[in-house]
Amino acid sequence: MIGRRTLLAALGAAVGLSALGVGAGAASAQTKLNWAHVYEVTEPFHTESLWAADEIKKRTDGRYEIQVYPASQLGKEADINQGLTLGTVDIIISGSSFAAREFAPIGVTYYPYIFRNPDHLIAYTKSDVFKELAKGYEEASGHHIAAVTYYGTRHATANKPIKTCADLQGVKMRVPDVPAYLAMPQACGANTAPIAFAEVYLALQNGTVDAQENPLTTIEAKKFYEVQSHIALTGHITDHLNTVVSQSRWASLSDEDKTIFSEVMLEAAARATKIVQERETALVATFRERGIDVSEVDKADFERAVKERSPLEKYGYRQADYDAIRAVQ
Repeated sequence: MIGRRTLLAALGAAVGLSALGVGAGAASAQTKLNWAHVYEVTEPFHTESLWAADEIKKRTDGRYEIQVYPASQLGKEADINQGLTLGTVDIIISGSSFAAREFAPIGVTYYPYIFRNPDHLIAYTKSDVFKELAKGYEEASGHHIAAVTYYGTRHATANKPIKTCADLQGVKMRVPDVPAYLAMPQACGANTAPIAFAEVYLALQNGTVDAQENPLTTIEAKKFYEVQSHIALTGHITDHLNTVVSQSRWASLSDEDKTIFSEVMLEAAARATKIVQERETALVATFRERGIDVSEVDKADFERAVKERSPLEKYGYRQADYDAIRAVQ
């Protein structure tokens, strides 16, 4: 029996190729691709996607025209991930938390405090354990991870000081509906709410939730600092985004074009990573100048709570993957 995902992918590919008037393995002079993400137009995940789209057009002599749709224009993150299979999008930028819905082990990268810092994350993306996890995702979903971008180190914001794990007890906190994202807040006793990314500002503004967690760059871009008075530098997750090409689109590319797409997407990821790191360095001072309380926390306290109350095995992750990532230098 043909699996549902396989059937949907085949139908989506057939519809897409039919609309373009081309067959698999060939690209017409007017092949148009959709690239979607949920991030704001000011963020490097968008600006460098635009750069990549233009660069792919140049390097393929205009054979590919890529339209980039930011800020959830083609749907929320779950929608655009599904769109890869349905054939409504060709390329997306999305977190491994969504890739983990297809292949759970790849989500181990969201287990709190697995990475020492952003450089450790980048080293991981060049390691054998990353290649194995990416291969597992591709075999499970059919889709291809072409590049990884550093998204930022996630910190908590609230309308009260957060210094220790216990300070989150009973706090209503927006957290993405992803198991490992929930590990730290739930270990600390927060009441978590899975509000969609595009709706977080309003939820904070109207008091539906009292806190949230995201990198400093996202707190800036989404203006969460306007509705939160405190930033606690919990640094609980060193986050990243994958550039993913759909199964049908990747299969349709020639080997030469696959090389071009891969090279450009890796370059775009490196460019965006550099921008994020530079912005993060400057933002602590920027937020303090705006009157926001930005404070260090007892990270060891948070990490102890996670290991005791949200153990690795709870999320279906493999200890061997965790150990291999921790060993990456």
